[in-house]
Amino acid sequence: MTNCVHVDRNGDNTKSYQQIVDNWLQGEVAAFPTETVYGLGADARNAQAIAKIYEAKGRPSDNPLIVHIGQIEQLQGFIDHVPEKAKLAIEAFWPGPLTAILPLKSGALAENVSAGLSTVGVRMPSHPVARELLTLANMPIAAPSANRSGKPSPTAASHVLEDLEGRIPYIVDGGPATAGLESTIVDFTVEPPALLRPGSITEEMLISVIGELQGAGRLRDQDAPKAPGMKYTHYAPEAPVLLAFLDDEDVTDKIEQLRSQGKRVALVATDSYRGLPHDAFVSLGESNEIEAVSSRLFAALRECNQLPIDVIVAAAYPAEGIGKALMNRLEKAAGGNWL
Repeated sequence: MTNCVHVDRNGDNTKSYQQIVDNWLQGEVAAFPTETVYGLGADARNAQAIAKIYEAKGRPSDNPLIVHIGQIEQLQGFIDHVPEKAKLAIEAFWPGPLTAILPLKSGALAENVSAGLSTVGVRMPSHPVARELLTLANMPIAAPSANRSGKPSPTAASHVLEDLEGRIPYIVDGGPATAGLESTIVDFTVEPPALLRPGSITEEMLISVIGELQGAGRLRDQDAPKAPGMKYTHYAPEAPVLLAFLDDEDVTDKIEQLRSQGKRVALVATDSYRGLPHDAFVSLGESNEIEAVSSRLFAALRECNQLPIDVIVAAAYPAEGIGKALMNRLEKAAGGNWL
């Protein structure tokens, strides 16, 4: 049975938080909200507890986990040293949706957190529930997204229940995540630092603080990824996803061609595209602003799972600024397939 612990962002939740901390100290897992998505947390020092994360998610064990902290002083317990450029980025963007890959202090964390690597990703969430909970815990909490591996990331407690009910003991319901896309990941153990996963802390924002930034390059299948989201298919709903720039002249014909083949098409787009042919329309909201679209994306993909459809046509966006992060998630959801 999974217990949902409701907390009030503006109230005193100490008793509820202590219940979750005690659960972590006993080697169990618990889901909690961050500003990006809901995470599935466990004590990063406890290998048996970490194994429960992999088991609940059905996650490959060579896919490393991000460690979450509530206070910067916690880094001293498990990070060997913080490179100068990492210090600049941390000062500029923490608390917030930036994960820094840093050199791991030998033996400080369970080996299955870092998938055996000598580095680990760390971030300090800005969500008030996450900050208060992690500060009270005062221990490193490893927490990937709280969903079944490969499925759309959860941006609400109800999404966590959809995937993990009966698989985990607790969910802390702190309301919806606001950013809706996972954190930006930067490897600070190389020079210049490498952008491993785009997010709402954009490449341009990072360059303005730390200078030169390199791309991650193409990962070979046999390589152990340094960060989540680099090797495996992610974010996919049950029906196949096809991407399309919906302003293109031939989009209507291509959608109608799918429907003529007997396929029921769900269109995932902002409301301005309701006039295009579809069998079901899943709204990304009224605004075409990338930030608003990004915050709605994973919820929209999950909504498609409740519909009697055969294929999803999702709106594509220019890969600029936050649009680069949005398209990173969409292309993974689609497996690189376009209409």
